[in-house]
Amino acid sequence: MSVARDMGCVAPTRAKGETIVGIIGWLVLGLIAGFLASVVMKGGGYGIIGDIIVGIVGALLGGFLFSILTGNSNPVNNLDIGSIFVAFVGACILIAILRAVSGRRVTR
Repeated sequence: MSVARDMGCVAPTRAKGETIVGIIGWLVLGLIAGFLASVVMKGGGYGIIGDIIVGIVGALLGGFLFSILTGNSNPVNNLDIGSIFVAFVGACILIAILRAVSGRRVTR
């Protein structure tokens, strides 16, 4: 078992508190990115829960796109300015896609 772990074949275990902090970090990242994207994209926003969802899905979308463009396998890995930027860009793209699909126009 230790040989497999040394070779990186066994996933590392996480403490329960570490998992909860990770979930809270994703929620905070999603809220920040979703809020910033809704302000920049000039819409009414989606509410707190909607902004969190848009931000988290935007982080996944942005992370996927940035990993393709830069070759970085994990561009969203911490609650830092780089991760917020990647999530923000992904959230803006997601909002643009949602508006194109739903036909929703920007209201001032």
